[in-house]
Amino acid sequence: YAILLAILSTAVRDGALGRNPAAAVKRPRVTRREADYLSSQQVRAVLSAAQSTRYAPLFELLVNTGMRRGEALALQWSDVDLEAGTLRVRGTLARVNGRLDVTEPKTAKSKRTVPLSEPAVQVLRAIRLEQAQERLRAGSWWHQTGYVFTTSSGEPYEPRNALRAFKAAAKRAGLPTSVGLHTLRHTAASVMRRNMACRSRSD
Repeated sequence: YAILLAILSTAVRDGALGRNPAAAVKRPRVTRREADYLSSQQVRAVLSAAQSTRYAPLFELLVNTGMRRGEALALQWSDVDLEAGTLRVRGTLARVNGRLDVTEPKTAKSKRTVPLSEPAVQVLRAIRLEQAQERLRAGSWWHQTGYVFTTSSGEPYEPRNALRAFKAAAKRAGLPTSVGLHTLRHTAASVMRRNMACRSRSD
């Protein structure tokens, strides 16, 4: 409706139409669908199902920060400050014209500093340790790219492979087929609230 209205308005402006017939039509109402999110039990199930894959830490970070897949895959260690408990989102890793590249984030507000919960810090520390060990094993085959999430040779992850791995884990966990990596982003708020509640009780 909005596109047609704009096209016909242009036609009126250019003298091709005397009036815009779409303006007489009542704007249709849009029913917004509530975003999918996972329960605590479902989060544990899918993370457990993914545990045997190298993508498990990525999924844990997503559900503990609310980051988008591309934002997390674009992370470099220079963006992470584990002592301060923060990381900076500065771009999105995507395949553009056949090659992986870091592009501008989805919106201007997407460039941001993300506070890290203790579980998120622990995930990143474990990733850094595992990556250091892989770098030693790879030797001269290692490519020093600076990314947080890398293959066993140091190259950045292929975003589509991350999605495939999550879909496979979700299937093993018995979750609905509609569940995807975006679901972890929607689930993150409740996970972070639970982490804060647990920390308050321990204090």
